[in-house]
Amino acid sequence: MKKDLTQGTVTKTMLMFACPMILGNLLQQLYNIADTFIVGRYLGADALAAVGSAYTLMTFLNSIQIGMCMGSGALFSYYFGKREEAEMKCSMQLSFLLIGAITLLLNFIVLVFCDPILCLLQVPEELMQMMHTYVWIIFMGIIFVFLYNYFAYLLRAVGNSVIPLYFLGSTAVINVLLDFVFVAVWNWGIGGAAIATVISQAGSGIGLGCYTWWKEPNLRFERKYFQFTKVRVIENLRMSFSASIQQSVMNFGILMIQGLVNSFGTVVMAAFAAAVKIDSFAYMPAQEFGNAFSLFISQNYGAGKKERVHKGIKSAVKVSLLFCIVISLLVFASAPYLMQLFISAEDVAIIQTGVGYLRVEGAFYCGIGVLFLLYGYYRGINRPEISLVLTIVSLGTRVLLAYLLSAVSWIGVWGIWSAIPIGWFLADAAGIIYLRRINHYD
Repeated sequence: MKKDLTQGTVTKTMLMFACPMILGNLLQQLYNIADTFIVGRYLGADALAAVGSAYTLMTFLNSIQIGMCMGSGALFSYYFGKREEAEMKCSMQLSFLLIGAITLLLNFIVLVFCDPILCLLQVPEELMQMMHTYVWIIFMGIIFVFLYNYFAYLLRAVGNSVIPLYFLGSTAVINVLLDFVFVAVWNWGIGGAAIATVISQAGSGIGLGCYTWWKEPNLRFERKYFQFTKVRVIENLRMSFSASIQQSVMNFGILMIQGLVNSFGTVVMAAFAAAVKIDSFAYMPAQEFGNAFSLFISQNYGAGKKERVHKGIKSAVKVSLLFCIVISLLVFASAPYLMQLFISAEDVAIIQTGVGYLRVEGAFYCGIGVLFLLYGYYRGINRPEISLVLTIVSLGTRVLLAYLLSAVSWIGVWGIWSAIPIGWFLADAAGIIYLRRINHYD
């Protein structure tokens, strides 16, 4: 199941490695889509708006530890490519302790300050209790999200992208079944949807950790590798925190957009909740392909295979653009039908608002596809700070324009939708110009 990314045909190697990662993340989106579908159908628009707004908050907070796992995974992959096993194991064990501590701190902060956080998001009073219940339960299981992502990025770093898919796939099925039982059959309400998600996350996190321990003895923790020198600590902090800040900045911008969306009322909130799920599902393969591309670059960069890195860049751009063009056409054409997967046909205003969002975003997926590749490339050559800068460009533009344009009465929510692709393309331009001006490989 392991794949040496420094050998074989470039395009085939990347695709074979990326496909399980893409499928895995699509299944992870299934967690959220199951919540959205069942909550929207059985609990109504208010509950759907609460889950959607809570999802944005959860995504932001989870992105902190997920980004750290992602950055650490690039470092593991780099040492794996260099065949420096001792350095890789030292980094593994250091990052586990570091990310685990951050995760526990996040858990404490959210559980203690849940209500003030929801107030900052301008959550309408009628949705406050539902959101509080959902967020509180979900964050009781944040440690399981950490376990899954840590071991998933560790296995991917050594070329195994299949096993994380198996665990995620099985627990995704469990999540859907439990969602239906807890919400539709047992009438546990919004708390039932949250409990179903936590149980599923526990299965994937604990299961993948146990698999790694029993089936990958070379990846077990050993006392002799708990050697936390200053150089190692700084290196791990640089890679993990740069990727974490990038992910959290990206999702903080989305969180600010959520606050702006909330100010437009329940109809726009419900439309945004459903449309964002569809949007995320549509471009998720491009995002995960960018993550696979990053590990491909990292292994080959560590192995000193400069020409293979260059071939990988050309191949990845072609694959990503082709996919994004196809998905853009599909989403643009089928937006009304996609919205009706989550919203009853009688809720015309919600469907129309969601269709507007999807057609603006769906027309420009090439922009975010290229941006994911740029993130992956700079992370793969141990320059994660460049990815962070591009994220700030993209999100800064998006948030600023969203607030400015939506304040104009005749533009309204269309200003929020339009600001997003503008941010993508400005960041693309910055990343490509920087790439062409400087030789990042040397």
